[in-house]
Amino acid sequence: MDLFGQSESGTAGKQTPLAARMRPQTLAEIAGQEHILGEGRLLRRAIEADRLNSIILYGPPGCGKTSVAEVIARVTQRRFERTSGVVANVAALRDLIKSAALQLRDGRETILFIDEIHRFNKAQQDVLLPHVENGTITLIGATTHNPMFFINTPLTSRSLVFELRALDDAAIGVLARRALADPRGLADYPAELDSDALSHLARVCDGDARRALNALEIAVLSTAPGRDGRIRITREVIEDSVQKKAVLYDHDEDGHYDTISAFIKSVRGSDPHAAVYWLAKMLYAGEDPRFVARRLVILASEDIGNADPRGLSLAVSAMQAAEFVGMPEARIILAQATTYLATAPKSNAAYKAVEQALADVEAGRTLDVPEHLKNVHVQRVRGEDEPADREYAYPHDFGGHYVPQDYIPSATVYYAPSDQGYEDVIRKRMERWAGGTP
Repeated sequence: MDLFGQSESGTAGKQTPLAARMRPQTLAEIAGQEHILGEGRLLRRAIEADRLNSIILYGPPGCGKTSVAEVIARVTQRRFERTSGVVANVAALRDLIKSAALQLRDGRETILFIDEIHRFNKAQQDVLLPHVENGTITLIGATTHNPMFFINTPLTSRSLVFELRALDDAAIGVLARRALADPRGLADYPAELDSDALSHLARVCDGDARRALNALEIAVLSTAPGRDGRIRITREVIEDSVQKKAVLYDHDEDGHYDTISAFIKSVRGSDPHAAVYWLAKMLYAGEDPRFVARRLVILASEDIGNADPRGLSLAVSAMQAAEFVGMPEARIILAQATTYLATAPKSNAAYKAVEQALADVEAGRTLDVPEHLKNVHVQRVRGEDEPADREYAYPHDFGGHYVPQDYIPSATVYYAPSDQGYEDVIRKRMERWAGGTP
């Protein structure tokens, strides 16, 4: 595939969807993603210096993964080959790699862009490894799934992993207005987009640039000009034109994040009926049960914690069991874990404790380890009036296996147990300790 064959004129056929015609040509045209492509950021420096090694781009649909890959090829003047984890097999991969090796002999490097790389099985991913390692290809993989779970460790270890974020409303606005003015886009149409319509478009498209541009194109092409010859795109027009999210949880993942959010919030909110419904909807649509299981493990600590310590053990066991037996029986295991966690007492005290402690450390509050707690306790030479270093008191030598002593030079309280479930027992125990009672 010659990436530059159709782009030298700066236009593509008008039969091509607007989102494809408006793909960025330069780094400056990429909207959003300043956290990885802003001035001085690692990915931008590597691209501009043409020192780019293989990378994995992951993020939600429509955030610009393919656009970033194409711009990289354009800026670095490398040959661009594109395939997908949905259609490519091992034979096709070998053909692409063989072609890249022939091009490399003539001094031209190849970028192999693989969309939905998470759909490759282990054998397919392993085919890429030696050629990524020896530089035959520069791999750019794109995925909506966390690559640390869905892509082989040997492949991710040979690649830089960058997370792309859903575009904010301002970035969607930039893309929409550019599409109206650009000859590649809708400049041939005398269209005007109301600010209210633009705000609504950005909001309902949830950071998906492809969805926003498709809706804008429908709006412009289906709206008749007014008496002044102008096509006015109002909020009502956008409401009619925007592609609504499917009622069902679809395999293109438009409803993926909304549904898992509803599932987690239902478990957190102690509603087992709603939680099981959202679970069933995800599993029926073909969601990976491992993804659901991992989210339950996180929730067991974040939202239940020590109110029911068994919750984490159950969630981890459910994750392992679901992996072991697979679908369809894994649905029963996930349902058990879901209903248990939904009906368990709730506490986020442990989560809040570590967040507050991390905030203190990030703010520069780094405390020295007290002398009596250090691994090697060094007795210092002191003056006559200076108190001696305190010795470490071994708790098991005392009644109740507890002895009051300083473990941190701070009085900050990070962990405040709730009165829910087993955490109420912990709270009362800590109150006794605070009063000096074992």
